[in-house]
Amino acid sequence: MNILTFDIEDWFHILGNESTRTVTQWANYESRIHQNMNRILDFLDETDQKATFFCLGWIAEKYPEVIREIDKRGFEIGSHSYMHQLIFEQSRKEYRDDLNKSISILENMIGKKVKSFRAPGFSLTADVLWVFDELAEQGIEYDSSIFPARRAHGGISGFSIQEPHLLKYNGHTIKEFPLNVKTIFNGRVVFSGGGYFRILPYHVIKRWTTSSSYVMTYFHPRDFDKKQPLIEGLSSIRKFKSYYGLGTAFRKLKRYTSDFDFTDLSDAENEIEWDKAPIIRL
Repeated sequence: MNILTFDIEDWFHILGNESTRTVTQWANYESRIHQNMNRILDFLDETDQKATFFCLGWIAEKYPEVIREIDKRGFEIGSHSYMHQLIFEQSRKEYRDDLNKSISILENMIGKKVKSFRAPGFSLTADVLWVFDELAEQGIEYDSSIFPARRAHGGISGFSIQEPHLLKYNGHTIKEFPLNVKTIFNGRVVFSGGGYFRILPYHVIKRWTTSSSYVMTYFHPRDFDKKQPLIEGLSSIRKFKSYYGLGTAFRKLKRYTSDFDFTDLSDAENEIEWDKAPIIRL
């Protein structure tokens, strides 16, 4: 099962960087969301490809036409938070208010229930598992926030389940679609989205996808935009991760979706026999 997803944010929504943290700072950057989204949506339409779009409430509020176009073309819309902040830096109330605002804006805009969520930067950690309480309380049925490896923005390195499963916490049940990894030299490597997809050679991505029974992808509009400006203040490592491979990523995506079959989260959720799925109790 291969699932295609996109996290809808603008090119300057870079986490963990002082110059791109607040709305005031975002106003200093030109938006490139329309041209980048049109490219993605047209490609998906041309290839009759399904995908799920995790959308920022801030994008929906500022550029409602972008969200309406995603919905008009028949794609599933989930929440990616409102303000794109790291969860482990938020209080529970801050997270709750942000999530509620995001869901309300999206649902009012498209007239449909928002059932899915993905944390900004996969910033779900073992210290903020109360997130699952808040998701369930606000009607989220399935989540794709668990990153089962160590990373700068969070992740749960000891998480062993890399397939869809039922996650139970404090009396609530969420259907979880985690990221999947490969183990290399005793370390875990993600290959199916973001900078990992841009940096890794395609033959490696293809080999690892072929050998995986479940692959969760995640892409951003900025991943395919080679003309985006350089954000000041990034370290050399962050510049490399954020800008390497931008010129070839869209060709890799076309090849990837040609070589493998993908579906969206909604169809995947309906295909799974959940009464036989693994159960994780936190």
